[in-house]
Amino acid sequence: MSRFAALVSKSLLTLAITTALTACAPRNDASQATAETKAEPAATAPAPAPAAASEDVKAFSIGTLSAFALRDGALEFPNDNKVFGVGRTPEEVAAVLSASGAPTDKIQLSLQPLLVKAGDRVLLFDTGAASNFGPSAGKLPASLAAAGIDAASVTDIFISHAHGDHIGGLVDAAGKLAFPNATVHVSKPEWDFLTGLDAEKAKAFGIENHAALVAAVTPKLDAFAPESELVPGTVKAVAIKGHTPGHSGYLIGSGNDTLLYIGDAAHSSIISVQKPEWVNAFDGGGDTALAAASRQKLIEQSAASGQRIYGVHFPFPGVGKFEKREGTHTYVWVAE
Repeated sequence: MSRFAALVSKSLLTLAITTALTACAPRNDASQATAETKAEPAATAPAPAPAAASEDVKAFSIGTLSAFALRDGALEFPNDNKVFGVGRTPEEVAAVLSASGAPTDKIQLSLQPLLVKAGDRVLLFDTGAASNFGPSAGKLPASLAAAGIDAASVTDIFISHAHGDHIGGLVDAAGKLAFPNATVHVSKPEWDFLTGLDAEKAKAFGIENHAALVAAVTPKLDAFAPESELVPGTVKAVAIKGHTPGHSGYLIGSGNDTLLYIGDAAHSSIISVQKPEWVNAFDGGGDTALAAASRQKLIEQSAASGQRIYGVHFPFPGVGKFEKREGTHTYVWVAE
């Protein structure tokens, strides 16, 4: 994982931005509540709040809550086993991609933070990459504008983990808070991990402005205990262990009308889901074996319960469910 930024930078040199943003449509242990919560469509779910027409914004509902998938960009990696299928061969990875009708020479990921309106609160889940990963990302401010959302109106930000493509958008180019009125919720183990990085290690995780980011966020920080209920009846943190020391998913909504934001528990909607036991380089900053076990358990439990999922790196807009292929032990991603 110390090669995180280098792997991303190398891949960006060959990124076809338009193709990645349109053609690919972009990307431990989950709590017992996640395993037992079934996400059944609400019979009287309200229509999502209207948003300006944009291919970078997708409005949908979580029960009575209005939600927006907001495109930040896309990433692309060669099929060379340096990122996905570490320890396997390109041919093994290609076979999985080919069976799903995907290109076999590259792996494409989308990147879309999630925004939810809950009463008088405006909730943002992760903040994208800003300028950390080059011109293929950093579209979040434009996507917010297209959705009719003012950055100053965001009241709460929920960070899944401290990698540059998830926290880069917390601050602007001058190192000032991009969402000046928002409380920033990060698990205490993850905040300790972030603040313990030196500048060199931070860059390895795709964080170019580490000192300025930490200084800006500190006054607005809520460093919560894992598994905390953060917005009563609306947002609960779910520890999905392994990717980083304090990686968190978030269960959003109540009753049967919930959505599980999975952060980087899974990156590829094909490889991570169909081969969850395979190692990927992005988990190298945490515990790769634990991350793989968490990923597998999350997919199995969510498929069994019918839990609705938000995959921040899955094909835009990243909303769907995991399903088990009949008569097999293989799971697949089924987008809405």
